[in-house]
Amino acid sequence: METIKEIYRIGFGPSSSHTMGPRFAAEQFIKENPLSFSIRVTLYGSLAATGKGHLTDVAITKALMPKKVQFIWKPEKFFKKHPNAMLFEALDENENVIAKWTAYSVGGGKIIDDNSLAETTNIYKHQKFNTILKYCETEGIHLWEYVAMHETEDIWLYLEEVWDTMKNAIKRGIASQGVLPGGLKLPRKAATYYIRANGFKASLKRKALVFAYALAVAEENADGGKIVTAPTCGSCGVLPAVLFLLHEFHDFDDDKIVKALATAGLIGNLIKKNASISGAEVGCQGEIGTACAMAAGAASQLFGGTPAQIEYAAEMGLEHHLGLTCDPVCGLVQIPCIERNAFAASRALDANLYSIMSDGKHRISFDRVVETMEKTGHDLPSLYRETAEGGLAKMAWQ
Repeated sequence: METIKEIYRIGFGPSSSHTMGPRFAAEQFIKENPLSFSIRVTLYGSLAATGKGHLTDVAITKALMPKKVQFIWKPEKFFKKHPNAMLFEALDENENVIAKWTAYSVGGGKIIDDNSLAETTNIYKHQKFNTILKYCETEGIHLWEYVAMHETEDIWLYLEEVWDTMKNAIKRGIASQGVLPGGLKLPRKAATYYIRANGFKASLKRKALVFAYALAVAEENADGGKIVTAPTCGSCGVLPAVLFLLHEFHDFDDDKIVKALATAGLIGNLIKKNASISGAEVGCQGEIGTACAMAAGAASQLFGGTPAQIEYAAEMGLEHHLGLTCDPVCGLVQIPCIERNAFAASRALDANLYSIMSDGKHRISFDRVVETMEKTGHDLPSLYRETAEGGLAKMAWQ
């Protein structure tokens, strides 16, 4: 598995696979072809089907400025390597192709090409949660310590930056009002939820605030704000909401939060390695389901959970999102995406409580659920995997 920095990418929304990833790819291509007269970009499959709603063309154009950019949209063509494919072509003054590159946005803002698999840097010795648990038990270490053994020393500084970015997104989100960009004319709700939550009694207040915090980050993402993929833009509100709530109500300091982020990153990494975090590949179960698993595991650690209890919390967070489709209305990361962040954050806290009350023993392992999620995602018809051709995306306006 790669560094957990790949799970936590700091950037701008609204979509890690449709906005952040393509922007990174465009920046890389123009850096390698600075003398081109213009650029032609062909978007394929899911990337083309919902690209306009996700501002894919806007993100790429900004990255290639001041070059002239032509776009070709081919939603009907899917590549075997990944549904989110794009072809960059550098053109001379006579529109002759002088360089070209096919790239794939595989989720979480990550870009690969046809030669990428051999270049992946694996820094973790174990690839399954069960083997990690056995290793931690043998060595008498916690999961965050396992992460520290494999990452470089700067991981803690990076995670501090991740935590600061998450906190700032929440603070901006609960202070902002207005309508989100796009054809849905969807009003922001986080500020109102935050005000109402503070009027409730303690137990209800905590539950309402986690909604407000998750909405705040998800709305910031939908507005193109600065967020952290955790593991994607579309699911970026779940983990910050849970951590911020626990930071505020239970006085967990920044050091404990950063260690919880390390464990959450390990959980996301395991899902990414053994299945997928891309909505275009496995549906929203790979995005919101993974985010819920990460948040549940992080919360369990903060409340003193053993590695086995953390694994159980993460397993429940993913298991109870199995089969969740990715069907954004109008191709925007708004409906049902924003509400799903709020409900997944609440479910993560429930999974933590359930696991903490147990001894950590359970029948279905996290690894088995990850395998099931991958198979379920591949069995989903493409219209339920980020193409906006089925489910809510099709039925919402009928």
